[in-house]
Amino acid sequence: MRLSVLDLIPVRTDQTTSDALAATTRLVQTADRLGYTRYWIAEHHNMPAVAATSPPVVIAHLAAHTSHIRLGSGGVMLPNHAPLAVAEQFALLEAAHPGRIDLGVGRAPGSDPVTSMALRGAAGRGDTDIERFPDYLDDVAALMSRHGVRVSLPRNLMRETYILKATPGATTEPRLWLLGSSMYSAHLAAAKGLPYVFAHHFSGQGTAEALATYRAEFRPSDVAAAPLTFLTVNAVVADTHDEAMALMLPNLHMMAKLRTGEPLTALDLVEDAEAKKLSPQAQAVVEDGLQRAVVGSPAEAAEQVRALAAEFDVDEVMVNPVASARRGTDPATAPARDTTLELLAKELL
Repeated sequence: MRLSVLDLIPVRTDQTTSDALAATTRLVQTADRLGYTRYWIAEHHNMPAVAATSPPVVIAHLAAHTSHIRLGSGGVMLPNHAPLAVAEQFALLEAAHPGRIDLGVGRAPGSDPVTSMALRGAAGRGDTDIERFPDYLDDVAALMSRHGVRVSLPRNLMRETYILKATPGATTEPRLWLLGSSMYSAHLAAAKGLPYVFAHHFSGQGTAEALATYRAEFRPSDVAAAPLTFLTVNAVVADTHDEAMALMLPNLHMMAKLRTGEPLTALDLVEDAEAKKLSPQAQAVVEDGLQRAVVGSPAEAAEQVRALAAEFDVDEVMVNPVASARRGTDPATAPARDTTLELLAKELL
């Protein structure tokens, strides 16, 4: 089995953004050393508990501190950006780190409506760009290719055609993935012959149906000759089941705030989360999150990962190590996140 990592770069209440990035740098080095396959950075905006706002910037930083692991976006929210800008960013990353770059693309805004409006307005984008998402996906793939895109020009110009390319001399291309949490993305990935990842760690509803649809409708392409997919899951692994549960609690509380419309804050420390009393609605979100997470001792967690891989027929699992920390932890570290990767690797790699 292959193991990979998804990272939202969580920011705890005891951390600055600089601290969170330092902790993530240590975490990716742990994943690189242990033999994890890939390490993806998500795109979210204006969220106190998330420092992952610009995947290409973070990927460039992490690539400079690692040697072998593939690095990518999980994902870039394409309606927020001009396709040429995305293509140039990831083609340049691929040129700097050949064979190590993944471009995972999504259609969701990755933020609240106000922030989304600000992002899209600055990039000259609007709601119609969501409808044009399939075309923009094609544009990004073509612009990153060796041949680029041939643009037709009016006859009164000196040249009637113009070639647009993300880099002048591309020799390799980032691997393009389509990400999603709905049936729309499954149908689209299959129709375009793209590798596909369903956000099981976030949604957990409809994963089996989406993957079955993707496999049944898949059309081979130059990008992928056969369906290619894997599973994402939130995970906390510790020496004991009780400690893993305690370390996961702050993340579950954060998800409860998001789902119930409460104001978002930085990620609580364990002691603060344990002291809070939740509403029935928030408690229901916590219980739902626990049902689809990997949490427990090394043996328990390994069995849960194997069961998920078997249930969804995948040979790669991408874990989102969501453990918080206890009071007194060095803010520039996330030891429980490192431990999650280390203990899983001992059992499964």
